[in-house]
Amino acid sequence: MAEIQLRNVGKRWGSFVGVQNFDLTIADREFLVLLGPSGCGKTTTMRMIAGLEDVTDGDILIDGQVVNDLEPKDRDVAMVFQSYALYPNMNVYENIRFPLKVRKVPEGEHDDRVRRASAMVELDDFLHRKPSELSGGQRQRVALARAIVREPNVFLMDEPLSNLDAKLRVSTRAQIKNLSHELAVTTIYVTHDQIEAMTLADRVVVMKHGVVQQVGSPTEIYDAPANTFVASFIGSPAMNLIDGKIENGTFAAQHTRIEGLALPDGPVTLGFRAEDASLSDSGQITAPIYTLELLGDATMISVRIGGALVSVKADKSFRAEIDDMVTISVPPEICHLFEAGSGERIGA
Repeated sequence: MAEIQLRNVGKRWGSFVGVQNFDLTIADREFLVLLGPSGCGKTTTMRMIAGLEDVTDGDILIDGQVVNDLEPKDRDVAMVFQSYALYPNMNVYENIRFPLKVRKVPEGEHDDRVRRASAMVELDDFLHRKPSELSGGQRQRVALARAIVREPNVFLMDEPLSNLDAKLRVSTRAQIKNLSHELAVTTIYVTHDQIEAMTLADRVVVMKHGVVQQVGSPTEIYDAPANTFVASFIGSPAMNLIDGKIENGTFAAQHTRIEGLALPDGPVTLGFRAEDASLSDSGQITAPIYTLELLGDATMISVRIGGALVSVKADKSFRAEIDDMVTISVPPEICHLFEAGSGERIGA
């Protein structure tokens, strides 16, 4: 059992605010992802939970106990770092075993626990090797095994895949997903990669400048982003966002007229997903092709509207040239609308 509560937690260094009013309960066995760009406060939040940073405001509770003043070693959390942080003079077996020695676990338990952890991340054939003899993916798996062997109440993972190449990231991500299911331990995972967040999380916390922008399941955040920042951060490609204005129920912008929007007149930002729109003989956007990208299963076509690039997915067999005119169908029911000034979502 490891429920974590953050009650209006904040972190400041002098006048600089790193995290502000972070208020959230993380359920026992939940896989929570903190997502946002560099400098948004996600790693600082994790380090406060771990005890590596002092809390300036608010309280952190683990299983109902305030842990603000507890040392990291007394919080029963295990952390996996981006840099692996392995001991180069020890082989894989000893690296995995090291937390058991530090915590004075009876030696009779060591071998069984080390081998159980190594089997979970498929390292049995590498236990005799030194870290320098391993690939980046294997080293990250050693770091995972070293966290697993502790059997902690909470796993904290700080961008563990960012040093891996694209193919290794996919396979290691699948391994972490499977491990989280198998271990059923409360996990907090920090990343700037929205694909990691969408594929791993039970819930995602999107952060910007130390402030939580939205908390929800990956589906909730994808389908109903709270503001234009979340809309532009989640999805590959990100949501198309077009600045324009409503005139008599019609959204108007360069190359664009979308009717049937029941909103008062005035400036708004309109958004839609590339996969929700389509090419058509008659549509709401008519513009020259800015670029084409063959994705294998589809062709991504982009047009420029004002200062924004707007993308739509077409069939993989679609053929055209840059500057050819295309017409894009954007039904009003697929559109998301945001306030022009604040960027906040309009309506449910």
